[in-house]
Amino acid sequence: MTLAEFQADIRAGIPDRLPAAKPYDKQINHAPKRKDILTPAEKELALRNALRYFPARHHAVLAREFAAELRKYGRIYMYRLRPDYEMHARPIDEYPAKCRQAAAIMLMIQNNLDKAVAQHPHELITYGGNGAVFQNWAQYRLTMKYLSEMTDRQTLVMYSGHPLGLFPSHPDAPRVVVTNGMVIPNYSKPDDWERMNALGVSQYGQMTAGSYMYIGPQGIVHGTTITVMNAARKRFTGDRTSARGMLFVSSGLGGMSGAQPKAGNISGVVSVVAEINPKAARKRFEQGWVDELHESLDELIPRIRQAVKLKEVVSLAYVGNVVDLWERLADEGIDVDLGSDQTSLHNPWAGGYYPVGLSYEASNKMMAEEPARFRECVQESLRRQVDAINRLTARGMYFFDYGNAFLLEASRAGAAVMGEGGRFRYPSYVQDIMGPMFFDYGFGPFRWVCTSGRAEDLDTTDRLAAEVLEEMLRTAPDDIRGQLEDNLHWIREAGRNRLVVGSQARILYADCEGRTRIAQAFNRAIADGRISAPVVLGRDHHDVSGTDSPYRETSNIYDGSCFTADMAVQNVIGDAFRGATWVSIHNGGGVGWGEVVNGGFGMVIDGSEESGRRIREMLFWDVNNGIARRSWARNDGAVEAIRREMARTPGLQVTLPNSADDNVIRNALNETES
Repeated sequence: MTLAEFQADIRAGIPDRLPAAKPYDKQINHAPKRKDILTPAEKELALRNALRYFPARHHAVLAREFAAELRKYGRIYMYRLRPDYEMHARPIDEYPAKCRQAAAIMLMIQNNLDKAVAQHPHELITYGGNGAVFQNWAQYRLTMKYLSEMTDRQTLVMYSGHPLGLFPSHPDAPRVVVTNGMVIPNYSKPDDWERMNALGVSQYGQMTAGSYMYIGPQGIVHGTTITVMNAARKRFTGDRTSARGMLFVSSGLGGMSGAQPKAGNISGVVSVVAEINPKAARKRFEQGWVDELHESLDELIPRIRQAVKLKEVVSLAYVGNVVDLWERLADEGIDVDLGSDQTSLHNPWAGGYYPVGLSYEASNKMMAEEPARFRECVQESLRRQVDAINRLTARGMYFFDYGNAFLLEASRAGAAVMGEGGRFRYPSYVQDIMGPMFFDYGFGPFRWVCTSGRAEDLDTTDRLAAEVLEEMLRTAPDDIRGQLEDNLHWIREAGRNRLVVGSQARILYADCEGRTRIAQAFNRAIADGRISAPVVLGRDHHDVSGTDSPYRETSNIYDGSCFTADMAVQNVIGDAFRGATWVSIHNGGGVGWGEVVNGGFGMVIDGSEESGRRIREMLFWDVNNGIARRSWARNDGAVEAIRREMARTPGLQVTLPNSADDNVIRNALNETES
């Protein structure tokens, strides 16, 4: 397809003449069939909802086709509407657009649906088993058409993948405002999502899929690296200062979880990651994200012993069920240093977790045809997995929950994961590592994408970011020096570790000062031509301010407010009027539908003074909103961080907490009771 044909296809939106039906591509990793949850009347409604994208003359053909999709897959994806062109991030100038901000958003959408990036690209699912960019291909086509027509005085409104339309606005307004899964709270259970998604009225946007900010497994590899490095440090005794020879065991090589073996290599450990889906494991191997594939535990166990003995830095994938791996490690008496889990347990009944004793294919069949039995198998599998993990932790393994709802769902299954006082016996990685060391000080997953598509531009941004961190280290206070040093090491090694999948993108954990200074350095480099095209700034929602999630991002908030969502909502509102190019707010995130509210943004910078202003105003709020909230929760690091920010920022006045003496509180309660 020529560039002119590609651009014409984008501008056409939903074509007047229906394209030919497309064969089902068995080489692509497809979403599992969803369970049959709609009543007969609701199935009629689902068809009516799907057909409203098309004129009546096409309804007879499409009604039969969509009914067949609903019956066969449990969803209406409109495969016929999938474009003929390859789906990947093109250089920004190749997109037909009236404003460059819109072109950058088109680039980011296509990157999310690139088959090298997306988990189930033909079902428009980027990662997590259900993290969707759109519900169907008509929505994709219509959205891209609107973006091609958009001016800087219009805003596109997105309702769970559906483009509500272009509305008049102004240049300072966001070009796109996205909501995903924002349902009434009493209708936020997993089956509610299944029903509404099948009806075509709501979707699960995950954290960065439905907000067009996913950058492949690199998006989590840095956070996973930081977590593994600091988890390893918790195992250091005596004068040990290296993680070499430590054994790290986990599961999941799909979307986000595919980062684990790369993070293990960067951290210097032996990593073993189980993956039940052979296509997902093969994809990560071919991309160079895992070093070896093993299908037999009889072959893998001796390889693990050898790697640990020789202190190799190597990543091993077990193509099989993680429960079999955990039980074999426990039975063989192998000492595991670090353990975690990254299956998509926010989505346990629809492909996020596969029970032991069933093949991948048998599991997919059972989850669609016998959902109650499948649920029982998942919960039995979780109980066995926890039992094996408990045996290994009794021998010294440090196990942490990686925020994927593993402990939450294991507890609901009756697994032995509860400790004293009604708390989980194992910490969340946010409670032990990311919260007190990073989030409380404002460090989070800042990311950027070079819209030129040129590796040279990405190299320039890496160099500029390293220069900023080096400069900051010269005067950094002691409580954040370690974080800066780890991130400086990361960015210096980023190119060598071949992290790019899809767009020319990078991620770096930085605080407010670091993000602002790095972004301003990029803006100056665009202005003077050292970077050849605009840069998209963004972040994972898994950040200081973006997400209210009691089992992950806000699990180290202990004042009782961890179940509130004021921070995430305020974050998006504030970003919208301070200069974001697009904003998004979702129900669901990485922990589960109804368990979290999370917000995100994207910002296109182009070297202008206007971009410089937006960088200063928006990034400041995006970070300090969360630090202020964490400070009010009495988190010591956040109190210190916001005090420093108030000292250097005129006009900032934050309400600080006063701490009460425990004895005063207890005496008062005792006196009242007596």
